[in-house]
Amino acid sequence: MAVFGGQRHRYDNPSLPPGQFLTDSFPVLSAGPTPSIAADDWEFTIRTETGKTRRWNWAQFMALPSEDITVDIHCVTSWSKLGTGWRGVSLDTLFDGVETGFEFVMAHSYGGYTTNLPLEEVLAGRAWIAHEYDGKKLAPEHGGPARLLIPHLYFWKSAKWVRGLVMQDKNAPGFWERNGYNLHGDPWREERYA
Repeated sequence: MAVFGGQRHRYDNPSLPPGQFLTDSFPVLSAGPTPSIAADDWEFTIRTETGKTRRWNWAQFMALPSEDITVDIHCVTSWSKLGTGWRGVSLDTLFDGVETGFEFVMAHSYGGYTTNLPLEEVLAGRAWIAHEYDGKKLAPEHGGPARLLIPHLYFWKSAKWVRGLVMQDKNAPGFWERNGYNLHGDPWREERYA
């Protein structure tokens, strides 16, 4: 259930994209039930068009360099939360050594959720696999043990319970995109719906 508190609108704060209101809470919105994924069972993969797959189990993932990230997040349902604190592994680190000629990825989550992304949107220090929020392990309702974090796009692109990325030759739509959401999702352009 989503709980919205301390609402302030854009005219109070230029950090809010158009149509957004500020909340101090962290609403929980999901397309289905929260999957239960033990860290020991978690795996993350990147699969290219050749079928070559790089994979990390939890221990291997946590051995990679992590970064502290402070970012604003914006949900397509109109709430924004500013200055959120995360810790995670950059997609640049995970894509290091991955060879692909494709320009798009499909993110896949435990539970079956998918979302599509241009490759350029997840590289160059713009996206992470986050495993901590606010100094604590990422809670299951917020996507734990790990989720995508792509703060420059609406938050449905930051797939919870992420388990892998598959390279695509075209920007084929994911779950919400097939159900009317925009293929891109830039909050500053209000790219909410197709």
